[in-house]
Amino acid sequence: MTTPPPPVSPVPTAVPPRVLTVAGSDSGGGAGIQADLKAMLALGAHGMSVLTAVTAQNSLGVRGAWELPLDAIRAQFRAVVDDIGVQAVKTGMLASPEIVETVAELLAALDVPVVVDPVGVSKHGDSLLAREALDAVRTKLLPVATVATPNLDEVAQLTGVRVGTEREMRRAATAVLEFGPRWALVKGGHLPGDAVDLLTDGTEEHWLRSARLDNRHTHGTGCTLASAIAAHLAHGMPVPEATAAAKEYVTGAIAAGFPLGTGIGPVDHAWRWR
Repeated sequence: MTTPPPPVSPVPTAVPPRVLTVAGSDSGGGAGIQADLKAMLALGAHGMSVLTAVTAQNSLGVRGAWELPLDAIRAQFRAVVDDIGVQAVKTGMLASPEIVETVAELLAALDVPVVVDPVGVSKHGDSLLAREALDAVRTKLLPVATVATPNLDEVAQLTGVRVGTEREMRRAATAVLEFGPRWALVKGGHLPGDAVDLLTDGTEEHWLRSARLDNRHTHGTGCTLASAIAAHLAHGMPVPEATAAAKEYVTGAIAAGFPLGTGIGPVDHAWRWR
């Protein structure tokens, strides 16, 4: 009689850092939850999600958006946090004052880094945040942020400060910090010349500069950058190092951005693997 082989013991597997994205879904896969999870995977993190809204979206723009009920947002959040746990959180499209306030309340109870991408409009110019939600972002969400990552249009929406030159980015960052985030990353991608971002906590300044790339396929850039920062923070990096590494990653993703559909294609989250 043949002796059966001994049972195979499972090989211990290291658990990657866990990062939660709280954002909307992009059906075209270029931005939102889909971009967040791809970036987190590419940077060695396990991505988890709380959907706040569903959009019908493609390379040409947003055809429609539907908010999820507050109970559904709370239930998703509690399901992940209470069982799996998180080591960093990234927020994106929150749409309404009620969603902003609900998410801010949930995040305030966590003791992990929070990256807030105060999404106001899509790459195509479609509004993703109700005007009446701006005050909730200022007074509820930004105070719980470790890093806030507004672009220049979002800075103008939130603070009234309009930036036309690189020098004026300091004033913009100061205005954002007044709402309570520990760090502000003001993204100067809309200015002419190099792609320059300013990271500051009001004391330290870090200027992050990269060459401007001749590629129109940049859908998902902001979501990807904020998610990359969150992934690096979950790995234990300090904010300046996490942000610099995220900038390097997203610059490569923009360089490798590819055409998809007939409009603006996405950045390539897997550019390091190709």
